[in-house]
Amino acid sequence: MPTRTFSLVVVLLLASVGLADDWPQWLGPKRDSVWREDRIIAKFPPGGPKVRWRTPIGEGYSGPSVADGKVYVTDRVRPKGVENPKSAFDRKTKVAGVERVLCLNEADGKVLWKHEYDCQYQISYAAGPRSSPLVAGGKVYTYGAMADLYCYDADTGKVLWSKNLRKAHNAFTPVWGFAGQLLLDGERLICLVGGQGSVAVALNKDTGAEIWKSLSAGEPGYAPHMIYEIDGKRQLIFWHPDSINSLNPETGAVYWSHRFHKNKSLRAGMSIPTPRLVGDKLFFTCFYDGCLLLQTKGTSQPELLWQKTGRSELAKDTDGLHSVMVTPVIKDGYIYGVCSYGELRCLDLKTGERLWSTHKPVTGESTRWGNAFIVEHGDRYILFNELGDLIIARFSPKGYEEIDRANILQPTNTMAPPQGRRVIWSHPAFANRSVYARNDREIVCVSMAE
Repeated sequence: MPTRTFSLVVVLLLASVGLADDWPQWLGPKRDSVWREDRIIAKFPPGGPKVRWRTPIGEGYSGPSVADGKVYVTDRVRPKGVENPKSAFDRKTKVAGVERVLCLNEADGKVLWKHEYDCQYQISYAAGPRSSPLVAGGKVYTYGAMADLYCYDADTGKVLWSKNLRKAHNAFTPVWGFAGQLLLDGERLICLVGGQGSVAVALNKDTGAEIWKSLSAGEPGYAPHMIYEIDGKRQLIFWHPDSINSLNPETGAVYWSHRFHKNKSLRAGMSIPTPRLVGDKLFFTCFYDGCLLLQTKGTSQPELLWQKTGRSELAKDTDGLHSVMVTPVIKDGYIYGVCSYGELRCLDLKTGERLWSTHKPVTGESTRWGNAFIVEHGDRYILFNELGDLIIARFSPKGYEEIDRANILQPTNTMAPPQGRRVIWSHPAFANRSVYARNDREIVCVSMAE
């Protein structure tokens, strides 16, 4: 076959099967919780999706990241005989162990390289790191539960630089440890830290040198920071328990701040779900204080359009969305998210009015802190709940339509009493027409390809 003809055939074949995407950071390539690959199954085959591989790992809440034929995940391993505190709320007991960064071969799950470092925990829910690795430009960045920040060569695992941000900024450790999702913006690696004047910190991605720092707060919180273009101006949205803030991502200068929380949320540091922008409106949701919608006005002070707080966080006292950790999705003028007691709820974006709710995709009943992560795929949604169920569904203002579900992992992490149930609280990754999910014992890759 002539070379030109052969090349054309190859191009057409590649076009016919589509190109695989990576999932190199929190919520995917565009940090928006959308899976854009094509040729994904409409329903699961009999017996569930095909398991491509399983690999043993240690405990952790951090989601995996996938890039350039490799899977990166962080975990924690305790010395033999060392146990986590009996109460997950215990943050006084010091627990010895190491945090690890693992690089796996995407094709078969085999470990290509790993790096570990001593890391003594003194936090509630001491079962491993929280933040997903960030992969970009041949480097992988990881952020541990005690603020150990590392930059590695993505192929070899060589440590290029590292620093402990808690010590560098004299910050105290949050109740549930450091959980900020790293964000790369040009040469700036932007981190959630804490302390006076250093809740937001930007470092040089190649050297770790500080570029700027900004904001003070009693608690840093846990919410992923986002860069959104609003009225033609790039704004870095930092939501900590004291306030919602818009910063200049190049300098850290504050454009505006808006107070959200009441006293209970301030004490608990409960700013967790990712802020969402739709059009020129910003949406936030919180366990104790419900939700609100801001009308942005460039870099000027935004306008509060509505706020739903309820009498308390209890399901019977709420009419908005009181999310614990799940990032909501907003589609065609409606908000979909998991509320404080394991209800998937639909709100009208214009008013905040609740249109419907259901426990079905989470645990099937009212469950305090019930959790199911949500990723948009075309006209459907893929959910991964705390029981290890992978669910294909559709949402609309009329209700929840479940298409199929399959269990792919067993819950292994024990919650604090009085719940005491076993859960998985780790966001999966979606790449190469596959789903990558982990618990405290293993990471599994299942195929979602047609």
